Amino acid sequence: MSATVVHLLRHGEVHNPNRILYGRLPGFGLSDAGVRQAEQVAAHLADRDIVQVVASPLLRAQQTAKSVAARHQLEVVTDEGLIEASNVFEGARVSVGDGALRDPRYWPKLRNPFRPSWGEPYQQIADRMLAATYRARDRAAGHEAVCVSHQLPIYTLRRHLAGQRLWHDPRRRQCALASLTSLVFDGDTLIDVVYSQPAGYSDPRVAGA
Repeated sequence: MSATVVHLLRHGEVHNPNRILYGRLPGFGLSDAGVRQAEQVAAHLADRDIVQVVASPLLRAQQTAKSVAARHQLEVVTDEGLIEASNVFEGARVSVGDGALRDPRYWPKLRNPFRPSWGEPYQQIADRMLAATYRARDRAAGHEAVCVSHQLPIYTLRRHLAGQRLWHDPRRRQCALASLTSLVFDGDTLIDVVYSQPAGYSDPRVAGA
């Protein structure tokens, strides 16, 4: 049997004029630029042997997945395991490096950055993402699958697979908008991880995750 590839695709840019941290909040879809990014990555994957397209239930992931699925005449399958991490700051105007977290009101929620105390534990994220990846791999055995998810879950899984500590500096995540983190399997064994940016570079500090 040939190798199986699971492409972990981060969704495109989100329409977020108020620049809030939206997390799992409903109704946040792609911006015009995000739609273009989704089409760019769909074109990049058009000639690949993709037999399965899976997505987080959140709107931005579903929209990105539909662009890819349309190229292969596939339906999008929803997998809750690919959802964004939960975060107590949902709805607030906070982002990496903007200084908002220096407000003493937020400090009790920041007491343990290694778990982290403000949201879903990193290990829990890695475990559910790995399970979703394995489900996609098994359904696409010998072919390729695309799993559309979010920056933190994808990057957390990548660190887990590399045997790295899961807590990290979010400003240094290698997971641009509409980027691909492609996992190559020989049977059940992971043999390679390939990162690519079909829609170009995006700053991990900028709202739109």
